[in-house]
Amino acid sequence: MSQLNVETVRGLYDAFSRGDVPAVLDRMDDSVEWVEADNFPYADRNPYVGPKAILEGVFMRLGHDWADFSVSPQQVIDAENNVVVLGMHHGRYKETGKELHAQFAHVWSLRDGRVVRFQEYTDTKQFADVVT
Repeated sequence: MSQLNVETVRGLYDAFSRGDVPAVLDRMDDSVEWVEADNFPYADRNPYVGPKAILEGVFMRLGHDWADFSVSPQQVIDAENNVVVLGMHHGRYKETGKELHAQFAHVWSLRDGRVVRFQEYTDTKQFADVVT
């Protein structure tokens, strides 16, 4: 099962990089819980529950606020029912024009090949510096 989980998570990043948000959301359980890092700009609605809440509270806001926002996975760690991804966020905040390059750790929890929980850890100071 863990190889399926790794493939599912890799597929999420591939779909996100193509801008295929419906494919990202399709891999999520109907009751998925999504938690942004404390002090992250979009942590104001934590936890997001369900794909619609994630779409509206995270993905649509990212698209509105950022130019060329991307996530670059650098390492994928298989942890049975969890997959940990280490990587970098990149983008330009539209309002300030400032560039972002911040490390992240994403912890994905899966059941039956579907995402049931996501937790992000990132350098929120870098985000704060870019948005102000």
